Amino acid sequence: MRGLYSRWLDRWERKLATRDTNRVVRPFEWGTEWLERIGFPAPPLASNGDAAAAVARYAAEAIGDSTRFYAYPPVTDYRFEQGKLTFPTAAPSGCLENDTVQALWFPAPADRGRALVLLPQWNHDAGAHVGLAKLLNRFGISALRMSMAYHAERKPPDIQRADYHVSSNVGRTIHASRQTVVDTRCCLDWLAGQGYQRLGVLGTSLGSCMAFIATAHDPRVRVGIFNHVSLYFSDVVWTGLATEFVRRGFGDSLTQDELRRCWSLISPASFLDRFEGRDLKSLLIWAKHDSSFLPVYSQQVVKSFDRLGLHHEVVTLPCGHYTTGQFPFKLMDGLAMCRFAARSL
Repeated sequence: MRGLYSRWLDRWERKLATRDTNRVVRPFEWGTEWLERIGFPAPPLASNGDAAAAVARYAAEAIGDSTRFYAYPPVTDYRFEQGKLTFPTAAPSGCLENDTVQALWFPAPADRGRALVLLPQWNHDAGAHVGLAKLLNRFGISALRMSMAYHAERKPPDIQRADYHVSSNVGRTIHASRQTVVDTRCCLDWLAGQGYQRLGVLGTSLGSCMAFIATAHDPRVRVGIFNHVSLYFSDVVWTGLATEFVRRGFGDSLTQDELRRCWSLISPASFLDRFEGRDLKSLLIWAKHDSSFLPVYSQQVVKSFDRLGLHHEVVTLPCGHYTTGQFPFKLMDGLAMCRFAARSL
């Protein structure tokens, strides 16, 4: 039986989760045309009408050569003006707004060559993680806060939320996730071009998953801070409070296991081995009362890091997912990340 604190926190969590009234249940689509845009591996052609098997096969091939799957042509047209970095994405979607990457730069007065790329939570606005960036500055670390694909200034006019990054369109979700990972690595390129050698990536919620994959594929990253963790992208979508309306969009078109296979190429579980043997320090943060990233999935991540002997620290927050952004939990969370970055980067 849950105690008073758990029930109180659950009520608070659900109140925060239901503030938005603009959620849209979108129809299920395989979205294989989005995989064709990527061009590697060969786009899936359903065999005997088995689209699930075809997309899962595509995912397996991409994981088998993920270095190539997450590769990108170098960006040469970086533009920096009044604290904002913009550049054309190296993984275009065909949407004008979304294909211009935007990031805010917060240089620390004495950063000693240390910088983090920050990826906020799903549906973040233009002001997300600005406070965290300024707090990192106080710890002597510069921060580049990037807007993820279809978020904030990159959101096309036909949507009110960042639905195109996470939705019941399987292929588009893969494309958007790859785009965010590639954009993150391009931000690392820019930082390296500014002379920064001690680099890290910090991500929250959806941003945590994207940060994990970027870290796995970029050996320049020395510190990975993953704020809310799960091994599989699909498990969070299928079971989480924040994504109930996305889950409804799938209906009975496929099972949780089938979606896990299809989205394995955008899931941390597929790339844990890329953390082995590296000079990489990771911080894993999970919330004890999280109803979006269920604790059972977060604990799987911690156990996997333990089993592989990966260098990591763990912080367990006494709150839920949405309440992580509320006082006093946001202060606990922010200080934990800044302290880890300051001593590890």
